[in-house]
Order: sequence, then structure tokens, then C-alpha cells
Amino acid sequence: MVATLATALLVATGMPAQTTIAAPAPSSNDTKETLVLTLQDAITRAQASDPEYAASAGDRGIAHLDRNIGRAALLPVVTYHNQYLYTQPNGLKNQAGQGASAQDAPRFIANNAIREYASQALVTETISAVNFAESKRADAASAKAEADLEIARRKLVLTVASAYYTVVAEDQSVHVAQRAADEAQSFVELTGKLEAGREVAHADGVKANLGLQQRQRDLADAQLAAEKARLELGVLLLPDPRTPYRLADSDLIPPALPVREDIESAAAKRNPELKSALEALRMSKDEVAAARAAYLPDLTLNYSYGIDAPQFAVNGPAGVQNLGYSASVTLDIPVWDWFATHDRVKQSELRQQVAQTQLTATQKKLIADLTEYYSEAKVASDELASLNLSAKTAEDSLRLTKLRYGAGEATALEVVDAENAATQADTASADSDLRYRVALANLQTLTGTL
Repeated sequence: MVATLATALLVATGMPAQTTIAAPAPSSNDTKETLVLTLQDAITRAQASDPEYAASAGDRGIAHLDRNIGRAALLPVVTYHNQYLYTQPNGLKNQAGQGASAQDAPRFIANNAIREYASQALVTETISAVNFAESKRADAASAKAEADLEIARRKLVLTVASAYYTVVAEDQSVHVAQRAADEAQSFVELTGKLEAGREVAHADGVKANLGLQQRQRDLADAQLAAEKARLELGVLLLPDPRTPYRLADSDLIPPALPVREDIESAAAKRNPELKSALEALRMSKDEVAAARAAYLPDLTLNYSYGIDAPQFAVNGPAGVQNLGYSASVTLDIPVWDWFATHDRVKQSELRQQVAQTQLTATQKKLIADLTEYYSEAKVASDELASLNLSAKTAEDSLRLTKLRYGAGEATALEVVDAENAATQADTASADSDLRYRVALANLQTLTGTL
């Protein structure tokens, strides 16, 4: 039923049929290789499928095009204009600029002849302080979108890294649980042999069996948690989250914690949150400049070259030349707009105040995050070293306790306690490893090294 539902979902979303996985488990002679994923592979796959990152990338592209549009507004516009105009005659004659030859006069006084042909190249340039300010604002918006994309990338990287290392930790927990179950099974066999030789009481065998049953339940829980973690990572990376894969970085020792001064220097240079806030402030300042520029006049230059005549020809009757040019200069001076410009200036100034407050808050948050993340990573690093030592000590203690029990110098309760201590130490070490890896990933995303 589950396999049928999953197959239906894949088909409904338009996935190719070959990507679906059949309900039966693959046979041992299956030649298909298991997918091997490094952390960088996982990040690359997530960037190709994460909707939030795709939205940020789209916003960056839109902002870049807006910047090009803003710059284009500063340059002359060339248009090739073609028009045929017919006007009903009024029954009279006029010359319409065509020498002595009289032409039928049009009824509309704005038109020069009953038939008029226009074919001209038009060049228009508008010099406006508003356009210059809007172009600068578009530049700042493009830079901000670039920073926002990096913010989205680092957020996605942290999500993938956390899920990736969670799978590593859960696999390690399965290994710990399996080893604990093996130790419990070994103890059951040991008590069975000693009980058969009448060296220990039957109660020891009962206690060993109870311990084995608990370890088997712990192993089943650990395997379930590992499967969940793998599915959650598969949702981020794979078309079908049930696809088998193996993590290439699962056996690697995490790197040492960098020096704090290096972390602070890198965070100050490559922090996208700070850059985004700075560009937002620059945008708000350019918006203020654009709003104030509406008080200034606009200068428009027009140049036309071509024909505008009763004939669609370079030369008209009697040798009249239709081909020529015209030019105009227009100065538009704003006089009264019912305080609309004044209100737009006030709006932009309010936005500038908000952007300044957000910049200050971002700077303070950066300082706090840097201190918090480094302290977390430092404590996790020290704790990991301590717990690794504790796990090794607990393992030695279990080995010695079992030897003492076999020699009749220890009780079954001591063996069970030693097994519990070893399992708890190994589990705590795995949890601490995950904590340190995630804390280190936080620092690496903050500094842009991951």
C-alpha cells in the first residue's frame, strides 16, 4: 500500500517512471551502485531543488535586470517611426509646403494634407535627476539581492549540514546500539555457560536476558531514528527520498576549532547580513534623493530625421525635398502637485530611518552570534574530547568487569552496570560529535568558509 501510494505521488508530480522504486527490496545481486554523497555534493544538490534558494536566485536575477533597465533610462532612445495619416478634405485647396501646386485641404487644421506619410528615425534623451537617483537605487538593490542570495545559500548550507551530520550521528548511534546488543548477547552466552557449570545462579541468566531484550529494543529504536534522518536528508537532496545512498564523510574526524581572531576577521569581511543591511540603507538614501529630485525640472531633447510629406518619397512634386530633420528642446518645470512630492520625500525619509535601525540591529546581532557560536563550538569541542576519553575508559571497564565476572570476582549486576555505562558513554560521545559538527558548521557559514 505504501509503495503504491509513493509510486502514485511520483507519477502525479511528473517524475519519469524509471525513478520510481518497486515495493520489493532489491536483491543482493543488484548491480546498481549505491549513491555516495559528500557534504559538498549534498549542498550542490540542495541548491538545485530548494524552493527558497530558487526564489532568492530569481530575485537576484530580477534585481540585476532592474539595474540594467535603470541604466538604460539614462541613455538616448532611438525609434524608427512610420505612420500614414488620412484626413477628410474640406473642399478647398492649399499648398501644404509643396510649391505652387495646390493640394486638397484637410478638414482638421492640425493636419497638413489629406494624405500624410511619416517615416522618421527619432532620437530622444531625457535628462532628469530622478533617473540618475533611480539608477543608483537600482544598483543598490542589485547588490542587496546578491547579499540576500548569499544569506539564503548559507541558511540552506546550515540546514543541509545539520541534516547530513544528523545522519552521521544516527548511524553512529546504530553502531553503538548494535555493539551494546552484541555485548549483551555475549553476556547471555557467558552466564549460560557458567550456569550450566553450576558456577552462577539462574538469576544471573535472567538478568542477562532482560538486558539483552532491552538492548534489542534500543537497537530497533536507533535503526528507526537513522531511517527517519536518512529520509529527511533525502527529501532535501533526491528526487525519491527512498533512494539508497552512503555518506562519504561519515568516518572523517571533524576539523579542529579555528582561532577566534581568524573567525572574527572572516566574519567582518564576508558577512552577507551586514552587506544586505548596508545596501538597504544605501537604497533608502537613493530613494530620498529620487523623491527630492522631483522638485527639479526635466530636460528633454528630441531629434527626428526622415520624411513627413503628402508623398511617401524622398522628393515631392516640382523638386521639393521631403527628406529632412527637425529638433526640439523641452524644459518641464514642476510648479504644483498638491504636496505629492513633499509626501514622497517624507515617506522615503521614514524608510531611511527604518533601514538605519535595521543596520544597527544587524551589527549587534552579528557580534552576539559570533560570540555565541564560538562559545558553543569551544564547549562542544572540549566536551567531545572528554566524552571520547570517557567512552574509552568505560569500554576498558566493561572488558575488565567481564573478566572479573568470569573469574567469579564480580556480580552480574556489576557487568550490567558496566554495559550501561559503556553504552551511555558511547551515546553521549556520538551526541557530542553531532553538537560540535553543527556548531562548527554555524561558524563556517557565518564566515563563508562552507
